[in-house]
Amino acid sequence: MSRQLSFYYRDGCHLCDDMWQHLQSLRETLAFELASINVDSDPDLQRRYGTLIPVLASEEEIICHYYLDPVGLERFLGAGSGTE
Repeated sequence: MSRQLSFYYRDGCHLCDDMWQHLQSLRETLAFELASINVDSDPDLQRRYGTLIPVLASEEEIICHYYLDPVGLERFLGAGSGTE
């Protein structure tokens, strides 16, 4: 079963573009769904994530920000699936 992850970004952010591309390549081998959310679309999101973008999260848990942590992502996905 794949996990639902949220990718918080801002238009024109090169770190966001880099993380997005890396996430797309990992979707081929790791089971997760990815929703992209522009932090500038909501003032609450701007306050919460505005200086941390890009942010990869699952519900309220931040998996990583600024740069993708592939090991942390694999660990997070593995912990949620009951495997190590």
